[in-house]
Amino acid sequence: MKKILIVIFVSFLSFTNESNYVFGWTHLDEPSLSNPRGGTTSGPEIILDDRRNEYWLKLKDTKLSKFEKDRAAILSMTGNFRVNFDFMETSGFTEDYVPQRPYQTWGTEFVILVEDNIDFISLQHIMVMYIKLDDGSISEPYVVKHWRQDWKYQDNQIHTYAGDNSWKKQLLSWNDRRGTWSQSVYQVDDSPRYQSYGTWEHYENFSSWQSNETWRPLPRREASIRDDYDVMIGLNIHTITPNGWLHEQNNKKVSIENNSVLAKEIGLARYERIVDFNWDAGLEFWNNTNLFWREVRSQWSNKIESSVKFKLIPVVEGKILYLRLFELSKSYENGDLNSLSKISQIIEEHIAK
Repeated sequence: MKKILIVIFVSFLSFTNESNYVFGWTHLDEPSLSNPRGGTTSGPEIILDDRRNEYWLKLKDTKLSKFEKDRAAILSMTGNFRVNFDFMETSGFTEDYVPQRPYQTWGTEFVILVEDNIDFISLQHIMVMYIKLDDGSISEPYVVKHWRQDWKYQDNQIHTYAGDNSWKKQLLSWNDRRGTWSQSVYQVDDSPRYQSYGTWEHYENFSSWQSNETWRPLPRREASIRDDYDVMIGLNIHTITPNGWLHEQNNKKVSIENNSVLAKEIGLARYERIVDFNWDAGLEFWNNTNLFWREVRSQWSNKIESSVKFKLIPVVEGKILYLRLFELSKSYENGDLNSLSKISQIIEEHIAK
């Protein structure tokens, strides 16, 4: 039997302290830097896929147009992956600054194509985790509907994060958007996280996209432990590799109230293709609920596109938005088709009037 884990994100990590080497901080004698934050569990052995994926090979086709290569690069992010996440502060700008402990975690997830309309591509991430238990056995699968990324060619508007859980519409001129793709990133409940735009560049064996500088809310790994800054401003880089892809970040941790930068941070998410992994629980979950989540996406889109500015309220009268939608998703999966009619009201209750 599968288990649906109702959480924003679960950290699973196994690490050792055999080496005190810490990238960028080798001059400091600070034990905490070689002891990253993150989970303490591990999973079963996985098998990396050493084959070159079809889209990587397609990107090497010199007959493809720039637009066709852009599409191939985006579509190459679909597939089955082991993911390693690493984040580390690289510099601080406050008195008596001490670098925070790095953050490391990993997961196993598949990225599935939700929509492909030539100049619009939507990718959904679904985590399927197996945990090694104390007795050496492997747990039943945990399934987490993870983040989503939408890509749109020459997008004429994006919604930028403005702090305080608020987003505002920004119109893009033709000169700004010509030849670019916007990337929209959404939370597990399909509420907005951030949007940015940038250009793909392609060489014979290299394809990469870099965003403009983008504001976004604190990530879950920081929001649960930090209250000294309120917005993250950074660059995102997506680079396609022969066996997967990389998501790099170069972030500033910013206090809007004080108009100050507390620290800079680098991040790297490494997606490596894997084989012979049991994804059945995640595929079953998605097959049973994808129509529900399509309606959720539609409702969010209607409310966002009709707003010049809107504010999200994650918790209303003790009710958490993502939990409400996940619970409604479970009801739908159990056969309650009336769940679809309740989506709009729930979302509306979490948007400030």
